[in-house]
Amino acid sequence: MNDTTASSPTLDRNWALVAAGALMGCVAIGAVFSLAVLLQPMSTATGWSRAGLSSAMTLAFLSMGFAGFGWGVLSDRFGPRVVVLAGSVLLGLACVLASRAGSLLQFQLSYGVLLGAAAASFFAPVIAAVAASFDRRRNLAISLVSAGMGVAPMTLSPLVAWLVGEYGWRSSLLIVGVLAWALTLPAVWFVRGAPMAASVGAADVDNGSNTLSAAQALRSRPFIVLAAAFFACCAAHSGPIFHTVSYAVGCGLSVTAAVTIYSMEGAAGLGGRLLLGVLADRFGAKPVLVAGLLIQAFAALAYLAVNQLDGFYAVAIVFGMAYGGTMPLYASLARDAFSPAILGTVLGAATLLSSLGMALGPLIGGWLYDHYGSYTWLYVGSMAMGLAAAAIAMLFPSARRPRAGGDLQPALQS
Repeated sequence: MNDTTASSPTLDRNWALVAAGALMGCVAIGAVFSLAVLLQPMSTATGWSRAGLSSAMTLAFLSMGFAGFGWGVLSDRFGPRVVVLAGSVLLGLACVLASRAGSLLQFQLSYGVLLGAAAASFFAPVIAAVAASFDRRRNLAISLVSAGMGVAPMTLSPLVAWLVGEYGWRSSLLIVGVLAWALTLPAVWFVRGAPMAASVGAADVDNGSNTLSAAQALRSRPFIVLAAAFFACCAAHSGPIFHTVSYAVGCGLSVTAAVTIYSMEGAAGLGGRLLLGVLADRFGAKPVLVAGLLIQAFAALAYLAVNQLDGFYAVAIVFGMAYGGTMPLYASLARDAFSPAILGTVLGAATLLSSLGMALGPLIGGWLYDHYGSYTWLYVGSMAMGLAAAAIAMLFPSARRPRAGGDLQPALQS
């Protein structure tokens, strides 16, 4: 059988899709994380409690998880362009409705539920389309889309901070909604999946992935391993991400200095996405993912060994690169195991479980601190979850790559 994937002119050339996906992800995630900037002025202006306002963020993450699965299914059925078009319309609408909210409940529903659901439309459908459109540079392409999402707090958040100071929170959200429409709706044109004949290659035929239905795929060993590793990975790093600022303050750092640790993690995460993406294209996604998960696990524990700002920065760089770099690799592994025809569903389901893992870390970390008066067990537990994620990822079936002549050979050895 000929190597259709390698010879197709469509694959490895759809960089416009990558750019569009990075832009839309940046706008969507930036809109969600704008609440961190809006929290104080909104609470002062409305009298709504910070706990109530913060719960909108919790609702947004939960909504993103569950809606992401639905968007993935719809993407497989109708194509990614229809899905991201609907998401773009809902994204701007959610911001506009939130700007007009007359009660806390209205804000929670519009900003938390609707905005979270809209933002989810830009992950599984776009990542699935990118994964199906690239072969040799697949990991780099996925990482670039993910990097667009990663820069969101560093781009839209400063703009929102300026808008709030000039116009107040309601006008700021209204402007963000209009801006979301202006940026994402034109980008929808560039979102298209690879033609099925081009995106299904010899490896898909050999491992039978193109014959699985979505229901069969979600019960298969590759998906169970993938989803379990994704869940454990997110549970491992979400606790340290959320609680490290408080831990650093407890070590004697000022709040202002401690917040810069979080910024350092985010910046390192961008570099990690690109570095691990390039390495995964060279050595394969599975071994790079396992290595990244091991580094993440021991870096989480390393926070217990530092108490000065420079030490926190050093750990934050390693930890941020590891967790940021590993996140896009799950999509690449999914593409190795499943046909593009069901990839949106697979990624949507995996994202749902990863969102639950993200929600678990901060909750367990807070409970451990309340019961033991220390964050020690949080970081120990994060290391344990990180090691578990690495062990689970090692169980993922080895990918197969085509030889130059079209025959198949193992790409990775378990």
